[in-house]
Amino acid sequence: MSQLDESLKAAMTINGAVGVALVDYSSGMTLGTAGGGNLDLEVAAAGNTEVVRAKMATMQALGLQESIEDILITLGSQYHLIRLVNGSGGEGLFIYLALMKDQSNLAMARRQLSEIERGLVI
Repeated sequence: MSQLDESLKAAMTINGAVGVALVDYSSGMTLGTAGGGNLDLEVAAAGNTEVVRAKMATMQALGLQESIEDILITLGSQYHLIRLVNGSGGEGLFIYLALMKDQSNLAMARRQLSEIERGLVI
């Protein structure tokens, strides 16, 4: 099993995890997925690529010299976390994680996803 597969598998152990994907936001292509069920991770990856691009463009327009750690989208029954990869070889990538709200602890999920992101080697 590759390190990427192990990282995706680890993300699926986060309480409430529905699906996870590693995405290249320059192309919108997924590099790997796990879980998903009724959630089409390929469509989610492409759509969330636009979210990341829009936020980066807005930050540039505002002159903000910051980097994005994560983006949270809260739905009625789910959390969608977008965590940009800052580790070695991760430039231009993000981890997308969908969680069921009633089964997850958002603070713990963000912490665990951060640890997975830091350990990710591309």
